[in-house]
Amino acid sequence: MKKIDYKKILLDYTSVIMGCFILAFAITSILKPNGLMTGGITGLAILLERFFKVSYTYFYYSLTFLIFLSAWFFLGKREMLKIAFVSVAFPVILAIMERVNYEFIQDDMILGTVYFGILGGVGVGLIFKRGYAMGGTGAIAKILHRRFLPFMSLSQIILVLDSVIILLSLTIFETNIALYAIITQIVFTKAIDMVLFGFGSKKVKIEIISDKNQAIETFIIHEVKRGISAYEIVGGYTNETKRKIVSICSPHETMLIRQYIASVDPNAFVNVLPVISVWGKGVGFNPIIEDGQ
Repeated sequence: MKKIDYKKILLDYTSVIMGCFILAFAITSILKPNGLMTGGITGLAILLERFFKVSYTYFYYSLTFLIFLSAWFFLGKREMLKIAFVSVAFPVILAIMERVNYEFIQDDMILGTVYFGILGGVGVGLIFKRGYAMGGTGAIAKILHRRFLPFMSLSQIILVLDSVIILLSLTIFETNIALYAIITQIVFTKAIDMVLFGFGSKKVKIEIISDKNQAIETFIIHEVKRGISAYEIVGGYTNETKRKIVSICSPHETMLIRQYIASVDPNAFVNVLPVISVWGKGVGFNPIIEDGQ
């Protein structure tokens, strides 16, 4: 019987709850008081609030519940357990922070844009760092990819979903609000990467040793749209020969790979290393020959 690591569970829950509180604080104390807009389920809920004149927390509850049921049906119970915890915890914390009604930054859209991006990104980063996920556009992207858009990577679908929500804000908010939302998304993404990988590089090398090599290789190549290399290695302790998968990708893509590996082989060994620079053909890579040469 596998021993339960209560220390790890406590650390996971503490980190996730802290991340939820930071994100909820950023939404209720910075985003809302300054009339700002963001992507994801939060942004969509704020849009619906402006249109129907009903508190966005109710829309967030409803949308999260629908996404949770859909993801449970399409993605399976095992993969949705961690998403379920965040899907329940965050709306409750959001409702609590809404009742506190503390305005940290008021009537300053520039400061609000920057600090919401920082605090919101830190909150989500703490959640991602422990292997959990928000039950928002990430879950929707997985459903769309698996059922309707297998030719697009998950990261591309997430980007499209958030962009569509921000563009929809133009129908209700002023143009400046949408432009501020773009800045927010950039700062938000950078803050998440900072929490996950520090102030390191924009690319990482992920090394994987697993008994489910074929499934993982297929996922990385066809779904994440990244190339791989494979090596035969010998374990120093067991003296067994195993296959090691190596890929260069973005920090966000490592989270997608990690979530997939966790669903097919929880006993896999995964090593992530920062990369200073990558030269060659690939998304986000620098060409090995400079322009003009």
